[in-house]
Amino acid sequence: MANNNNTLVVPQAKAALNQLKVEIAQELGIPFQPNAYNGNLATRDAGAIGGNITKRLVQIAEQQLSSFQR
Repeated sequence: MANNNNTLVVPQAKAALNQLKVEIAQELGIPFQPNAYNGNLATRDAGAIGGNITKRLVQIAEQQLSSFQR
């Protein structure tokens, strides 16, 4: 049976992740409509958005972890 890796560990984070997606698309100059059909979005552009989301989330995690170090 297929494993769904798109489930959020914290479902309340969905709005923040969607906002991050919109912000990154704007920063990259990619035409992205948050509540519309994006089927015309190039695979390269979608990958750039996803890659930058990952990079930003890693940066946020590193900052949070560094505040826990003594």
